[in-house]
Amino acid sequence: MYSTLNLLNEVTAFIWTEADMLDHAEYEEWLSLWDEAGKYIIPIDPNLTDYENQLNYAYDDHHMRKLRVERLVNGEAISTSPKANTVRSISRVRVIAYDEDTVQLRCAQNLREFRKENLRHYTADVNYQLQRQAEGGFKIQCKVINLINSTDTLAGISYIL
Repeated sequence: MYSTLNLLNEVTAFIWTEADMLDHAEYEEWLSLWDEAGKYIIPIDPNLTDYENQLNYAYDDHHMRKLRVERLVNGEAISTSPKANTVRSISRVRVIAYDEDTVQLRCAQNLREFRKENLRHYTADVNYQLQRQAEGGFKIQCKVINLINSTDTLAGISYIL
């Protein structure tokens, strides 16, 4: 069994890699980080936890994540033109629970978007549930992005939070 510090370093490296992939529009590679049954969730109300029965900005399964990536890559959505430049900062990574197979963690994400000569900022608490892989590394089982300014409309974002 890993020490807690080794585990923290391992999961931090994993989520930093995910953030870098998203900032550099490596969406196909990003899809490979996911467990096929995984859920990508951006709730409108960060205080609610019953995501299946509530309205969300995103509640994506494998199929919906693939469609989201296709729209971003192919430029089919109006919100993808022009492409936004983003930079994410991930901090305050904390392992909440873990066993041999899964790790639950929470971190802070600050995202800066520059698009159409405008700079926007989104701050979120991000919760992950990661599944350890037999060959090493992790797959994302669940990622919940709780925006602290969730009542502000996410209008026309051209990237993945």
